[in-house]
Amino acid sequence: MTRAHLPGIIAMAAIVVASNILVQFLFGNWLTWGAFTYPLAFLVTDIMNRVYGAAAARRVVFAGFIVGIICSLIGTQIIGEFGPLVTLRIALGSGVAFLTAQLLDVAIFSALRDGRWWRAPLASTLIGSTVDTALFFTIAFSAGLTFIEPANDVSWAGEILPLLGTGPEAPLWVSLAVADWAVKLSLALLALVPFRVITARAASAAQ
Repeated sequence: MTRAHLPGIIAMAAIVVASNILVQFLFGNWLTWGAFTYPLAFLVTDIMNRVYGAAAARRVVFAGFIVGIICSLIGTQIIGEFGPLVTLRIALGSGVAFLTAQLLDVAIFSALRDGRWWRAPLASTLIGSTVDTALFFTIAFSAGLTFIEPANDVSWAGEILPLLGTGPEAPLWVSLAVADWAVKLSLALLALVPFRVITARAASAAQ
């Protein structure tokens, strides 16, 4: 690791910490405020990959993963209205989803890095975000995985309701996942602007 990588590590750590805090606060019926900060992790990973390469991007990802573990450990010790703020399933789902999706993002970006400037960040973020959402919500709330933590009652997440309040009937956690996924996809498009600006400035500074 070099000093040049520290801004990326600090940014990733800040995003992970902020998201772990903001996920406790609801935004409407299907989202939390953390849904709007967490996707920025993909932006940081992609910028580090473009400017410093895949190895540097992976270092930033692993730093974020370690910070996430620390946040989860702290969350298990904080008791809320319905028990610990972070359960085993949530901690496991968060860790597996983050590490898998971010490393996938790095790999896809690296494979497409020589194409048009927007192709690598857009494709890697869209695919990584989709995998992230699918893994987290399935591990954390699917009724089929109750064996992971039998004592943790997540039956509320399996309540059958219209999808996002208007669509076909589905478990509540599916609506939560779809809403989260939609935010990630929207932010993936918006993030192309700061990605272009930051990487262009970094390239100019290096000349």
